[in-house]
Amino acid sequence: MKLFKPTLVALALVSVIGCQETKQEEKAPVLDTEVQKQAYGLGASIGMFTQRNLVEQEKLGLSLDHELLLRGFKDSLAGNSAIEKEEIQALMMNLEQTMKAKQQEVAAIAAEANIAEGKKFLEENAKKEGVQVTESGIQYSVITEGEGEKPVATDRVKVHYKGMFLNGEEFDSSYSRNQPAVFGLNQVIKGWTEGVQLMSVGSKYTFVIPSDLAYGPKGNPPRIPGNSVLQFEIELLEIMKPAEAPKVGDK
Repeated sequence: MKLFKPTLVALALVSVIGCQETKQEEKAPVLDTEVQKQAYGLGASIGMFTQRNLVEQEKLGLSLDHELLLRGFKDSLAGNSAIEKEEIQALMMNLEQTMKAKQQEVAAIAAEANIAEGKKFLEENAKKEGVQVTESGIQYSVITEGEGEKPVATDRVKVHYKGMFLNGEEFDSSYSRNQPAVFGLNQVIKGWTEGVQLMSVGSKYTFVIPSDLAYGPKGNPPRIPGNSVLQFEIELLEIMKPAEAPKVGDK
């Protein structure tokens, strides 16, 4: 995650002005012209950018002194920075490296915890009524059984789906986008390639996919941590057959 690109160094400081300075009654901003709105919009985007970064830093245990953030911003606007440009660049690089190291540390701890959590979930889920387990370890249950044909690994399919972590939190959904997904069945995670081949067109299944058949130890940053066992609800809408090539002599 790039935290401090050159054009964002100044941006990253403005949003804390309002919460760090003594609150004073302020008049509503004058936003009569396009240029005024652009200026205010730039400030608003600065605030949103900074807020996200400060929250992420706090989560990782990196707390920057807001007073110094503001002072550095104001001094740089006035052309009176207490630190030379070259040193600032080096400091920002070091901060980014520290953030990356912290993120990797947190990710490693989460991945380790996911091993035990995933194993326990799979053991308990396998005992539930209606849950079937494949030889590879995929667990699935039928919500609706269709009557269409089943795809093979080389087919392209159209599906609706949603993906969830073990706590039920949704991380992806074609339903939310109101747009089915189309993909080659051999171009997705192994659990999908195997699992969707069990389904007939018109079917709707739930799957619990072990980590080694999903994204493995590395996960799929930044959304999916390493060693994550994932749940999916998948509805097979259509097998996308390639159009037949025209025969010789056809018009």
